[in-house]
Amino acid sequence: MKNKIMTICLCLFSAVLFAQAKKPSLMVVPSDSWCTTNRVMEVYYNQGVEEYIPDYKLALLHADLMNVISKINILMADRGFPLKDLSATMKSINKVSAENSQLTSKTSGAALAESPLDRIRRAAKSDIILEVDWQVKSTGPKKSITYNLRALDAYTSKQVAGAQGTGAPSFSAEVAVLLEEAVLVNMDSFVNQLQAHFDDLLTNGREVTLDLLVFDNGSGVDLESEFGGSELIEGIDNWMAQNTVNHRFNKSDATETMALYEGVRIPLYKANGMAQDTDGFARELRSFLKKAPYNLDVKIVNRGLGRAALVIGEK
Repeated sequence: MKNKIMTICLCLFSAVLFAQAKKPSLMVVPSDSWCTTNRVMEVYYNQGVEEYIPDYKLALLHADLMNVISKINILMADRGFPLKDLSATMKSINKVSAENSQLTSKTSGAALAESPLDRIRRAAKSDIILEVDWQVKSTGPKKSITYNLRALDAYTSKQVAGAQGTGAPSFSAEVAVLLEEAVLVNMDSFVNQLQAHFDDLLTNGREVTLDLLVFDNGSGVDLESEFGGSELIEGIDNWMAQNTVNHRFNKSDATETMALYEGVRIPLYKANGMAQDTDGFARELRSFLKKAPYNLDVKIVNRGLGRAALVIGEK
């Protein structure tokens, strides 16, 4: 009887842990539109190309934004969704930004190929980014708020949930209160969309992209080189089929010197229960290529949270 009770308790405990694991982690950020309107954009040079990105550090000085983020955090936490705090994440990034600016490749001297937004997403380790934008309109003594709330998969930047609308006119002057009154109407539908997306990730894996490249170093090894009676690209294809969820991946392009794998569905968690990400999955492939019959040196280059390149031939 005692053993039976212990078994039941363990089953219940496991069920609770599984239920907790099924909740995606979120982080709220202001939308690009809000940042442009409020002039908190900065110039970012992506391989020499000028791009404008949100300056979240400056944006967080706006009291209304801090109040809105806090309000959404509360609304989501009340529904069982864990939140990552943008302000705390920015402080963490600032501590290591100086070190990262000095980090280069051993062979080419190349710097990290991540945008500031990618670094924020990686540091936060959130599954979903919530982008919020709003406008307050006044009609006499009353005010109303029009809002747009988008949920983006942190790895693919694809929209997975959305809510928008205009709240009823109110005498309240606080933006956070106006937003809460407007958002509550669509919150349950929004949360259901989030959960449906995360359930899909648990079942079908997280979607990432891998680039396979070859160093032009005179070694004579490329993706068509034969090892053990089959080409290198065939061995990689077989490994991908064995290690992706439900064998799901798409080799959308390939030559003797490159291969592009898109829609690669990697497990959300490793066998030891730790979260799996693009970098970790790429390292597992590198470990495979370092073993016989290949015995290849492979360099991994991060290209954002949901993309990595493996360059065959040297480090």
